[in-house]
Amino acid sequence: MRRELLNLLACPACQQPNLDIATGDDDGGEEIHDGSLICGACGATYPISGGIPRFVVPDDDYCENFGFQWQEWRTLQIDRLSGHHLSEERFFRDSRWSADWLKGKLILDAGCGAGRFADIAAAHGARVIAIDISQAINACRETTAIHDGRVNCIQASLFDLPLRTEIFDAVYCMGVIQHTPDPVSLMASLPRFLKPGGKISYNFYEEGIWRRLQIIKYVLRLFTPHMSVNANLTISRFLVGLFYPLTRALAPIRKIRILNHFIPIAAVHDQQLTPEQQRAWTLLDTFDWYGARFEKRQHHQAVYAILTSAGMANVRSAPGLATADKPISETP
Repeated sequence: MRRELLNLLACPACQQPNLDIATGDDDGGEEIHDGSLICGACGATYPISGGIPRFVVPDDDYCENFGFQWQEWRTLQIDRLSGHHLSEERFFRDSRWSADWLKGKLILDAGCGAGRFADIAAAHGARVIAIDISQAINACRETTAIHDGRVNCIQASLFDLPLRTEIFDAVYCMGVIQHTPDPVSLMASLPRFLKPGGKISYNFYEEGIWRRLQIIKYVLRLFTPHMSVNANLTISRFLVGLFYPLTRALAPIRKIRILNHFIPIAAVHDQQLTPEQQRAWTLLDTFDWYGARFEKRQHHQAVYAILTSAGMANVRSAPGLATADKPISETP
C-alpha cells in the first residue's frame, strides 16, 4: 500500500476520512507492506497484508471462484503478458474514452479481477484504484506492479467501498455487475464517487433472447453456483473437452457459427490468440459461467434509467453497455 492512498480512503464503518497507519513496517517510506489501518473517528481497524489494505472478512467474500480463476489464469487476459490486444480493444470500445484523455486521471476500477483493465489504464498514464472483493486482488497487484505505483490495490466490497466520495475522474465496472447480489444498487451507487464532470462506464450481461436459448447452461446453473471450486473446474474441463472441437469446427463458417451460442461452453476463437490460448480462454470463461454465485442480467434501457435517476448526464446505453457523465454544478 502506498502512503498516498490515505488521502483517498474513508472508513467503511463510519464513513469518515480518518484512516491512518496503526501498526506495521512503517518506516516513513512510501510503501507499507504489512500492518493495519485505524479509524481516528470510530476506532475500527483494518489489516494491511501483502501491500494491500483489506476491508473484507472471509464471510463477506461470495466470490471464491473469481479469486481462484484470476490467480489460476492471471496472465491470460493481460495484453502485454500474452501477446494480444483484446483487453485494450475492449476497454476503449466499451468505455468510449480515448487513450490521450486517460493520462493523469484518477480512475476507479470497480471489480478489477487480475488487473486486465487496470493494466491498460495505467499503461496510458492513469492512476488507478483497483478494488476487488476476492483474492483476485493479489493477482492484480502482481500484474500491475510494473507501473511505478500508479495502481493501488484494495480488497473491499463494491457495496461498502472504503473511499471518499467525489474524488475520481472516471469509474468503470466491466465484467462484474451481473455477478453481484444487487446490480441495480451497485450501478446507482458508483456515480457518487465521481468528481463533477467525471465519466462512468458499465458493461453487463444483457437480458434477451440468447439466455432463453442457452438451455443446458441454465439447467446446469441450477446446481453449479452451490458447488465447490474444484467441482466446477471439473465440470468445466469436461464440457470444454467434449464441445470445444465442435465449436472450433463451426467458428470459421459464416451463418453456421451462430450455433455456438447454443453449446454450453463459452467458446473463444479469436485469431489474435494462439490455439492453446483460445482453449485456455474458453476454459476460463466456461468456469466463469458456471462458478459464479450470481448471474443477474439487465435490460440496457433499465440501466439508462438507473443512471438518469442518479443525476447523470449524457447517458448512452446499448445492449450490454452504458456510459454517462456527472454534471458540473453551476455556481449560483
